[in-house]
Amino acid sequence: MGGRGTRLRPLTLFTPKPLLPTAGVPFLAHQLAKARAAGVTRIVFATSYKAEMFTEAFGDGSAFDLEIVYMTEETPLGTGGAIRNAAEALICRDDAPVLVLNGDILSGHDVTAQIDLHVARKAAVTLHLTEVDDPSRFGCVPTDEQGRVTAFLEKTPNPVTNRINAGCYVFRRSVIDKIPFGEVVSVERQTFPGLIEDGQTVLGFADSTYWLDVGTPAAFVQGSADLVRGLLASPALPGAPGEALVLDGATVSPEAKITGGSVIGAGATVGAGAIVHGSVVADDARIAPGATVVDSVIGAGASIAEGAVVRESVIGDKASIGARNELTAGARVWPGIELPECAVRFSSDA
Repeated sequence: MGGRGTRLRPLTLFTPKPLLPTAGVPFLAHQLAKARAAGVTRIVFATSYKAEMFTEAFGDGSAFDLEIVYMTEETPLGTGGAIRNAAEALICRDDAPVLVLNGDILSGHDVTAQIDLHVARKAAVTLHLTEVDDPSRFGCVPTDEQGRVTAFLEKTPNPVTNRINAGCYVFRRSVIDKIPFGEVVSVERQTFPGLIEDGQTVLGFADSTYWLDVGTPAAFVQGSADLVRGLLASPALPGAPGEALVLDGATVSPEAKITGGSVIGAGATVGAGAIVHGSVVADDARIAPGATVVDSVIGAGASIAEGAVVRESVIGDKASIGARNELTAGARVWPGIELPECAVRFSSDA
């Protein structure tokens, strides 16, 4: 969880990607709840960017019935290096399974079944593989008839399979210990191919359940909305699934229309006649009467004036969008920016 989440800026200028409010709670809360449901009792966070914020958010883990410890990288070590660094805080024996989760993935797959397969087959590593419609956008991971991974292939216009690495691994503890300590290492480019070359068992746990990488604004909004609507169940959701999640302290006019899995944050206000669909409205934001917000993120303390339209856009914290502006198609407004009335009628990067 050491990345700076540059694809999600300006959301990540002040908050690490895994802590962004998603369906009413920090994103990682959903992963912690999923891990606990699978029987995990101890979590080691591998942190780097704004590491202190993770401790502030989750403390010792008791709120999740977990023990949480923190291992911080002074400089980013890559996926493998981060796992090896975090392993210094593991207390399990050499052949015990260690579950590793990427900090930006939502998944509905059966973690317990993945662990059980790993143990039953005495694998070195077992990877969750998911099926996607367009694998050419990803590296693909072919397997043989026994489910063993045979290669890790980079992006290609003619992929040999529609299965890709889904970002959830079960390692044998002793395999992690063999990753060089204190070095930049990629599990995708070095560790996994090396294990295959050495003839060790690298398994694929393939399924086609819900899966989403929330690394872009559009995906982040979609993930939050899907959780709110119950398309992906999460024990961490602070309310019943439905068309909207209105957090305590928010004020929503009965004449406003909140749909599509939208979240209205604590202290936020939504005026009469406003439309909010499929969006994340953060704490203390203000959506004026008659404003329209669709498939967008409205940052904490930001304001959208009467008659303004915001579609598929990101409005930074404490930014102000004047009346009758129209922001669309991936517009991003940086924190604190003020757009006067009728200043914008097209995509922007203010």
